[in-house]
Amino acid sequence: MLKRLNSTKFILIAILSAVLFGCGTPTAPVKTEKTEVSLSSVTMASSQYLALAANEKNRETRDKYVLLAAHALLNEGNTNAADKTLKSIAQDITQKPELLAEHKYLSARVLEVISTYNHALEVLDYPSNWQLPNWQLPNWQWVSYYQFKARLYQQINQPIEQVRQLSLLSQYLPAAQAYEVNDEIWRSLQPINEQTLLSFRDDRSNPIFAGWVQLAYITKHYAINPNDLVRQLGSWQQLNPSHPAAAKLPTDLEKALNTKPYQPKNIAVLLPLTGSRAVVANVVKQGIIANYMATADDSVSVKFFDTAAGAQDAYQQAVTAGAEFIIGPLLQSEVEQLQDMAVTPATTESTQLSSTANRGVTPAAVPSTQIAKSIPQLYLNHIDNFTPQDDKFFFALSPTDEAIDAAQRLYNDGIEQPLLLVSNDAVGHRMAESFSEAWQLLTQKPAEIHYYDAGDKMKVTVQKALGVIDSKERIARIKAILTPKIEADFRSRRDIDAIYMISASRDLLLLKPFIDVNFSVFAEPVPLYTTSRSRVESNSRETASELNNLTISDIPWLITPNTETRMVNELWPKWSNSRKRLYIMGYDALDLVGKLAQMRALPGYQFSGRSGVLSVQPDGTINRQLSWGRYQRGNLRPL
Repeated sequence: MLKRLNSTKFILIAILSAVLFGCGTPTAPVKTEKTEVSLSSVTMASSQYLALAANEKNRETRDKYVLLAAHALLNEGNTNAADKTLKSIAQDITQKPELLAEHKYLSARVLEVISTYNHALEVLDYPSNWQLPNWQLPNWQWVSYYQFKARLYQQINQPIEQVRQLSLLSQYLPAAQAYEVNDEIWRSLQPINEQTLLSFRDDRSNPIFAGWVQLAYITKHYAINPNDLVRQLGSWQQLNPSHPAAAKLPTDLEKALNTKPYQPKNIAVLLPLTGSRAVVANVVKQGIIANYMATADDSVSVKFFDTAAGAQDAYQQAVTAGAEFIIGPLLQSEVEQLQDMAVTPATTESTQLSSTANRGVTPAAVPSTQIAKSIPQLYLNHIDNFTPQDDKFFFALSPTDEAIDAAQRLYNDGIEQPLLLVSNDAVGHRMAESFSEAWQLLTQKPAEIHYYDAGDKMKVTVQKALGVIDSKERIARIKAILTPKIEADFRSRRDIDAIYMISASRDLLLLKPFIDVNFSVFAEPVPLYTTSRSRVESNSRETASELNNLTISDIPWLITPNTETRMVNELWPKWSNSRKRLYIMGYDALDLVGKLAQMRALPGYQFSGRSGVLSVQPDGTINRQLSWGRYQRGNLRPL
């Protein structure tokens, strides 16, 4: 390794010598022959390019060899050597667009590794045509440029800018590759909400980009009604006849347009209506009934079936009653029962008879191996291990999903080093682990977690987590040494920039004050976040004042009070917030029935429900994005 570095250093010195020699006043003109060297691909080792550069008399060709050497060094993983090589010609590089562009590109590649993505973007920026009309580059350089910019914007979580670069990239590619990029553009647009898309859809500086944004907005906004969606897409194609997507729609969109929505007339709901869990199930039932009464569609019937005697029996009763869509069951154990359930011969036979009779076919014409068609189903819980099926969906008020959503929120708020204070129980551990895994994916760094036990131990955990105990111990040691005695105040940590509390509501009113008093006067307090699990039931302003500046996640229906919340409070004044969330879960479940097929076919299609912004993952799991509020001046205000 040492020999290799010495060799590289010797070659660099040789290059500098050649540069200095070339700057001297020659006694006679020296005619140099220019060698055609392509920058488009690296075919040799860095040492070979550096050797060629050291012996090259033509300045432009020499610069090309140095650039190729830097590119090769990056490919070899030697970023520092690549950086030094690029800097060796930075001041006197040949002023030709192709060389200047490649120097910018490779310098940005170096910064991607040794600095920040934003720094890399600053260096990578090529001048616009109006700034430098002669800035003409071959297609392969534009391809590399836009690919790299798109990747950098993806790294800093700016999907709109990523799409902008990809839309510019596609015009430099052959048709087959352009179709692949178009599909990538479409996938990148899916997670972006409608309001953000609205603000970018009239970008006149880049009509192709604007066309993509308009298409994504139309698809999200009209996805609920397939007929309206097809009509709006037709109008968009007429207004954008030369757009890449007008000739060939993205693959996912084509598939979605061929997906028919569920339009059941008979909906069955499986809930434990009797027994120990009936109190909880009744809350969900009331939510479903409230939605059904609000929509007032007489052509649709909703029937409830009791799972207390067994989820499989309730399922068979629903099938016999002619259910075309099933909501439930509610309990995780019941979901597992139905996942494991095999289709019984009786069910298969009855399904065959009903389906063949509708087509005018006699039962004898049906093969004996025919399997009963699966009834679309929205489970009101989730299980860890399951086999995804096209017509099966899972909707749960999952604490772990809330923690994952919180990780995304903190990341979007620019938090870099959060500290987690977590209750030392099963739910706390699951939520903390989920947050940490999500944070690791977003930042490539694990989250710092401290688990606390109730009572006096909570204060000790907070002081240890904030570094207060260590600070006080240092002060005590210094006081023991010095005379006369000195006055000193403790110092808390300054390397964290947020605290996320995962606690029960009974703990929060102790936990937050412990945090407040253990921040030293020398440190700026950091933002505090918590979960809906921590939400205090009391609505008094005095209680809310104690939580000032705390940011909390919860379902939108509870973050922003309205006439519905007031009505529920009047009808069921003793309901806790957790029961209200179950009520809204039932309400949203009925709303989802007619949307689930399109939501699954259109990745990123979001439905703004009362329990959150809902979308469907490829495996059928409902993803739930919560709302956030902040306690200010004794009130919880939506953000």
